[in-house]
Amino acid sequence: MARTLVLGWGNLGRGDDGLGPALAELLGRRSPPEVDVASNYQLQVEDAADCASHERVLFVDADRTGPEPFSCHRLAPAAAELSFSSHSVSPGGLLALTRMLFDREPEAWLVGVRGYRFDSFHEGLSRQARTNLAAAADYLGHALRGAGLCEVPTPPGAAALGGSPTDREAAP
Repeated sequence: MARTLVLGWGNLGRGDDGLGPALAELLGRRSPPEVDVASNYQLQVEDAADCASHERVLFVDADRTGPEPFSCHRLAPAAAELSFSSHSVSPGGLLALTRMLFDREPEAWLVGVRGYRFDSFHEGLSRQARTNLAAAADYLGHALRGAGLCEVPTPPGAAALGGSPTDREAAP
């Protein structure tokens, strides 16, 4: 069983909304064999089975308003009553479904790559989004090859480099 699943989503026909699939594709080419990569137009309830078969899941998507170049934060299953439709399921909702159906709760991270152009129908990423994509791919590629993941941007009071959020020591 692969240890990590990278799950990207977004619409390649809506400009920078394609950042999730673009990052998943890059990581698929750069990642070690213990990493599985998948992408789709949107998250689906069927993705819960894939989440359940991995120890760690990275959800990767475009972010309209997040920090540049990207953010990376731990993610927990949705606390509220689980709800979804055939057109919308959130990463937290998917994790809750994974727990409910498979009694599994993989370590989960949400990666948001800052995008800028979402409101027109065209393929291709903006110049700024491509720069942000490269930074996220470099960070995650390094992390998946053994450096470990940490919160990005680093929360105040936390060490700036290394390890997972649970390993880091608070700054004095």
